[in-house]
Amino acid sequence: MNVEMHKEIQPDVQKRERRSGVISGLFLIALGVLWLVNEFVNFNMGALVLPALAAIFLAWGILTRSAGLLIPGGILAGIGAGTYLMGSFELAGESEAGVFLLAFAGGFALITLLSAVFTDETMWWALWPAGIMGVIGGGLMIGGPALDVLSFIGRYWPVVLIAIGLGILFRRR
Repeated sequence: MNVEMHKEIQPDVQKRERRSGVISGLFLIALGVLWLVNEFVNFNMGALVLPALAAIFLAWGILTRSAGLLIPGGILAGIGAGTYLMGSFELAGESEAGVFLLAFAGGFALITLLSAVFTDETMWWALWPAGIMGVIGGGLMIGGPALDVLSFIGRYWPVVLIAIGLGILFRRR
């Protein structure tokens, strides 16, 4: 019976691998066409590069159900959104950096969300950089006392490493 199940599963795996190869090939062709057109047509591709790359990686990852492709897609989406938002609003100093960091954090959160919905492997680790950047970005947007808290954290965060190290040593004994 185990041999029969293996025979039934094998064509499905081959079919998925073939489909994944076709989709990957099509996305590489689309990426190449995008850059080739940019060489001959005068349009502002600079504004489209990050969102286009993000869309390609995200769609590629969703269609092939590959969590690994969602990582560059989410990162590029966050950077692209942050860049767009910084140029769209008249912000000064810390607020501009705060908007960028919040958008970048959203890109990392997107990795976790899309991997949970479209793949077998949820990328929970991406919530760590999303949370850290979100807190820093929020603090920069709020300003005032939040900047004092960020400054304090920025100066004394190594104490957390020391505490974790001591905890590991004492747990061993």
